[in-house]
Amino acid sequence: MSLLDRLRVHIPIIQAPMAGVATPALAAAVSEAGGLGSIGVGATNAAGAGAMLAELRGRTARACNVNLFVHAPARPDAAREAAWLAATRPLFAEFGAAPPERIGEIYRSFAEDDEMLALLVAEAPPVVSFHFGLPDAARIRALKAAGCALLATATSLAEAAAAKRAGIDAVVAQGWEAGGHRGVFDPDAPDDRLGTLALTRLLVARSGLPVIAAGGIMDGRGVRAALDLGALAAQLGTAFIACPESAADAAYRAALTGPGAEHTVMTRVISGRPARCLANRFTAWGAGGVPPCPDYPIAYDAGKALNAAARAAGESGFGAQWAGQGAPLSRAMPAARLFGEITAEAGLTT
Repeated sequence: MSLLDRLRVHIPIIQAPMAGVATPALAAAVSEAGGLGSIGVGATNAAGAGAMLAELRGRTARACNVNLFVHAPARPDAAREAAWLAATRPLFAEFGAAPPERIGEIYRSFAEDDEMLALLVAEAPPVVSFHFGLPDAARIRALKAAGCALLATATSLAEAAAAKRAGIDAVVAQGWEAGGHRGVFDPDAPDDRLGTLALTRLLVARSGLPVIAAGGIMDGRGVRAALDLGALAAQLGTAFIACPESAADAAYRAALTGPGAEHTVMTRVISGRPARCLANRFTAWGAGGVPPCPDYPIAYDAGKALNAAARAAGESGFGAQWAGQGAPLSRAMPAARLFGEITAEAGLTT
């Protein structure tokens, strides 16, 4: 029995978790339409995750995916953080503000969050997925004992091999084209930047695990191509940002139809880890020779403060407007309708 059959997912399309953008309403709409909806809880605590799960279960009884961040805990560096705040001071000043006096880790990695583990074991969502790395063996055993199917992002064959050794059920092959945070286990190690096509085929041929293709897939033809490469399913994130059920604000939605959508960039300056974003004033500043940024998510603390100051002054060019290279193909419509169109384009049936 395939993983999708086990989950009773009829259409091999997964809506990406997109922490901060994917809502229970979006996930439920996709799952109700026959795919696998997802929520991201990596940027909240156990209480926040519990509230999201409760809302999700109030909207659908179908399988959904709950995504966690498993990054190495941040290493505070007072000198680096002070230099970063000094570098951003002119940006804050433009909006009549000053950078925070100090910045810190704004959320915990699942690698050390026992409250989140306890919640997930108690709630037992059908699917739990990991980004930025893998939890330890005890956490994996606990989630499996609760009946959760486990997915993990892999950007290379080595990461997929680690996932297989850890007992993960399937890998999400995240190509260089993908929007949002790059799922590399070590953001400071060399990155081969494999595209979705090459990575998916490589992992299908050599990982020994079911593969979910992700990165740049926006329509049914992209889904069909991923399936033809041997993928179990295709994961789409940017495609769903313009849906009314997403939490994207008006500025984010407008940017998806602007010139920035045609020039997405991989940047560290917003959060401290590589992430693909719509080109904006923050990414342009970051390309201009700035000091090394603090660890993730300490740098994100500064980035969020800067965005808040800019937004208060009517400037939306400093937001975390994550998007993949397929952003110009975005379509604004309700999620169920979009899912139906993508399904038809791919020649799939419910």
